[in-house]
Amino acid sequence: MTNFTIFLVLITIVCFLLIIVIMVQNPKGGGLSSSLGGSTQMGGVQKTTDFLDKSTWTLATILIVLILLSSLSFPGMMGGSDSKIIDDKEIVAPKTATPAPAKPAETPKQ
Repeated sequence: MTNFTIFLVLITIVCFLLIIVIMVQNPKGGGLSSSLGGSTQMGGVQKTTDFLDKSTWTLATILIVLILLSSLSFPGMMGGSDSKIIDDKEIVAPKTATPAPAKPAETPKQ
């Protein structure tokens, strides 16, 4: 597998996990913590909210880093010798003989 393929798989996994973590959260702050029943449970409501918040930021940071690193793995990037769009051999124009301009026809004097 190429580097870009590895980055693509990792980015897809992180995106999937980020979607799951965001969907578990409630937009009003309840989310998964509201279904646990209260702070008497192990971990409590506040700790669940903190975990979801920290995991969201962590996954978002990992996603940004992976995207930036994957841009370096594109073939032909970063000024390598293979990154030329036009080959030097194609720049040289073919040499063709150009005909000399024709002289205007002389008109007979009257």
